[in-house]
Amino acid sequence: MTAPAETQLTSARVGLASGGAPSGLKRFLPRTLFARTLLIIVTPVILAQAVATWIFYDRHWDTMTNRLATAVAGDIAMVAELLERDPSSDNRQRVIAMAARSSDLIVTLEPGHTLAEPRRQLRGLLEKTLGQALNERVHRPFTINTEVAREWYEIRVQMTDGVLSVMSPERRLFSPTTYIFILWMVGSALVLFAIAIVFMRNQIRPIRRLAIAADSFGKGRDVPNFKPEGAQEVRQAASAFLKMRERIQRQITQRTEMLAGVSHDLRTPLTRMKLALDMLGEGPEIEELMTDVAEMETMIEGYLAFARGEGTEAVQPTDLSRLLNEAVAGARREGADVTLEAAEDLALPLRPNAFRRCLANLLANARRHAGHIWVSAQRRRNLIEIVIEDDGPGIPARMREDVFKPFVRLETSRNKATGGAGLGLTIARDVVHSHGGDVTLSDSPYGGLRVLIRLPV
Repeated sequence: MTAPAETQLTSARVGLASGGAPSGLKRFLPRTLFARTLLIIVTPVILAQAVATWIFYDRHWDTMTNRLATAVAGDIAMVAELLERDPSSDNRQRVIAMAARSSDLIVTLEPGHTLAEPRRQLRGLLEKTLGQALNERVHRPFTINTEVAREWYEIRVQMTDGVLSVMSPERRLFSPTTYIFILWMVGSALVLFAIAIVFMRNQIRPIRRLAIAADSFGKGRDVPNFKPEGAQEVRQAASAFLKMRERIQRQITQRTEMLAGVSHDLRTPLTRMKLALDMLGEGPEIEELMTDVAEMETMIEGYLAFARGEGTEAVQPTDLSRLLNEAVAGARREGADVTLEAAEDLALPLRPNAFRRCLANLLANARRHAGHIWVSAQRRRNLIEIVIEDDGPGIPARMREDVFKPFVRLETSRNKATGGAGLGLTIARDVVHSHGGDVTLSDSPYGGLRVLIRLPV
C-alpha cells in the first residue's frame, strides 16, 4: 500500500478510535450511528406525545372531569332542594327513589345528624374538582370520603334537619378514555420503537460491513466477499471503496514490477563491469571503481528488498512470538547482543516474510550503532506493541522522520561497514504500514534509540 494512502487510512482509524474531545451537547449524545438515528426518530415522537398529552389533559380530561363533577354536584343540589321544600316522609321516599332511578346515586337522609368531624383536606385532582363543583352548586357544608367502598365516592352534605349521604359511583366522575388514551400512546410508541429498531439495524448493517472491510484493507488483509448493498448512498460509498482498493492494488503491483524489473535488468551490466574491473588488475583508480560498483550493487539489493516488501505475499495467522525469536536469533548470529522479552499468545494476521524482513532491518540498524539491544512485545487492548531499544548514539529528534525516507542515511560515506543504501528503515515502516500499524522513534532510557511498533489486532 502506498505511504500517502496508508497514512490517510491510519489517520482516519486513529481519529475514529479516539473520537476527539467532546464538547458541549456532543458529550451527552450517543456515539454510534444506530443510537443517534434512533434518537432522531424517537425524539420527535416523544415531543409529539408530550404535546398530545398536554392537549388531551387541557382540552379533554380536565374539561370532561369538570363537567362530570358539575353534573354530580347539580344532582346533589337538586335532591337537597327537593327534600327541603317538602320534608314529608312520602316526598322523601319519592325523591330518594327518583335519584336512584334517574341519576345513579344512592341517597339516604340521616335526620338529626350533623357533620361533627372536621372537614378533611381534599387530596387528588378528582377530589379537588368535585369539591369545587360542590362549592359552586350546593352551597352547603360537605365532606368527601373515598375510602368507604372501592370505586365509590361518599358525599355527605349538611342539611337543616340532618345529613344527606350520597354514594356516587366513580364512573360518574371519571372517564375511561384516560386509560384508553394512555394505552394507545404507550402501545403506539412501543410499536414504532420496535419497527425503528428493526429498520435501522437493516440500514446500519451495510455501513458496518463497509467499515469492517475498509479497516481490514487498511491492515493489509484481503476482503474477497465484500459487495455493495443497502441504501443507494451506502452502495455508492461501497463502490467507491472497491474502486479505490483496485487502484491501490494496481499501483502497488505496477511499482513492485517496475522496481523488480529495473533492479534485475541492472544486474547484467553491473556483472560485466565487475568482470572487466577484475581483469584490469589493481590500482587506486580501480579501487575507487570497485567501491562504486559495490555501492551500486548494495543499492540494487535494496531495490529488490523494497520490491519484495511490496509483493503479493498472502496474509496468514502468525505467531509473533516465534517470529521475534527467529529475528533475534538471526541478529545474534550476526554478532548482536540482544535481550528478548515477549509475551505469550501474540498471534495475529501477518505477512510473515515481509514482517520478518522488517524486524531484521530494525535489528540490523541497531546492531550497527549499539552494543546491546533490548526487544520486548506485549498486547495492549486491541494493539500489539513491539519495542526495540539500544544503547547507541540515537538519532536527533529533527532527523527522526527523515530517516524513513528512501536513501536517507545519517552516515553519508556509503561505507558498507556502517550502513547500506538507506532503505532499511523505509522498508520497515512500509511493511508495518501495510499491516495497518505505525512505527515511531523516540529516546531510549538506555541512552540510545527507542523504536515503537504498534500493530492492530
